[in-house]
Amino acid sequence: MKILIIGSGGREYAIGRALKQDENVEKIWFAPGNGATDELGENLDITDFDALADFAEANGVDLTIVGPEAPLVEGIVNVFKARGLTIFGPTAKAAQLEGSKIFMKNFLARHNVPTARYIETDSLEDAYSFINSLEAPIVVKADGLCGGKGVIIAQSHDEAKKAAGEMLSGNAFGEAGTKIVVEEFLDGYELSVFAICDGKDYVVLPAAQDHKRLLNNDEGPNTGGMGAYAPTPLVNEDIYRKLDERVIKPTLKGMEEEGMPFTGVLFIGVMVVKGEPIILEYNVRFGDPECEELMPLLKSPASELFYKAATGDLKNAKIEFHDKYAVGVVMASKDYPYKSSPPAEIIIDEIHHEDVRENTHIAFAGVSRGEDGKLYATGGRVLVCVGLGESIKEARDRAYMLVGQVHFAGKQCRTDIAYQAL
Repeated sequence: MKILIIGSGGREYAIGRALKQDENVEKIWFAPGNGATDELGENLDITDFDALADFAEANGVDLTIVGPEAPLVEGIVNVFKARGLTIFGPTAKAAQLEGSKIFMKNFLARHNVPTARYIETDSLEDAYSFINSLEAPIVVKADGLCGGKGVIIAQSHDEAKKAAGEMLSGNAFGEAGTKIVVEEFLDGYELSVFAICDGKDYVVLPAAQDHKRLLNNDEGPNTGGMGAYAPTPLVNEDIYRKLDERVIKPTLKGMEEEGMPFTGVLFIGVMVVKGEPIILEYNVRFGDPECEELMPLLKSPASELFYKAATGDLKNAKIEFHDKYAVGVVMASKDYPYKSSPPAEIIIDEIHHEDVRENTHIAFAGVSRGEDGKLYATGGRVLVCVGLGESIKEARDRAYMLVGQVHFAGKQCRTDIAYQAL
């Protein structure tokens, strides 16, 4: 198979790495890819959807996999499908589950999927009135895409009102915030659950837990994610069953009934409150960094999972996972998440420890290749050190041993990834 991967982050690197080890795959392209994806395949400097479809046609691409949310919301899947090309991901209409928080919350309400009490509004007066009816903390969300940063957890009524005002004025997130969702805060523990869907059938991947805050003990500002681990012991069969019956099945049925069958990754942000899974949000692609831990746990060929989902044939797929744990630690640049940092050369020590060499790897994200052929840290989240093991502790220890072998000026990472499970 020849495969084209759209995107440039650690998530797309992890998907490419899984496909590189798949004997069914003969060639991989990345558009645009990053400074390290050229070790897995070929990078393309093409962004226009029609031009990408032209490339796929001309080069006999069997499958295109879309990593990030923006091209999905903008309709890349529609462009490819109109040309008869096989592509993994939801149409623009179905991608509204992530593209609009208001659409998503109203969809959940229509189909009786459990979610927090909320109001959607573009009126400051209505927002204030609903904020006054809630106990702090209070959650305020911009409606549109904000690169994972459009959610404010306000610790007081005043802070919630300020966040609502800044969003609705367009000052905080521009157009994405001119309509907002205000909702009650749910107190529990958070999970990331991913279902690979083909419109009717689905495969649930091992549940993961992400660490959103910059600093240890979940302190500091929210980020795109500072590390994750999977599977999490915080999910039992009862929670999986409830998610199946109350969330995934009604969502796929509802999407089909509303004329937008869902194909691709349904990323379910779950808060478990007193044993009950309540839905915080849907995304329509893999989480990053969760994808970096899930891909190495996949035992069956990655190409089969993606291709059968894209062609509506998941019922005939035999998808298996390794009975192991994976822990990923994000190494970020000096000024993340506040501002961009100057480029810094990445130096990786030669690994002599056989245990580390065989059970760890790096998924590269915010990196560029210099004219000297060296890799440089040029993004916020630079790379993810992934460790595998028979237990979470073993996987975590290996991941941190790898962290110790990676150097660049100003590197920062959390030292407590997976602490909830340990």
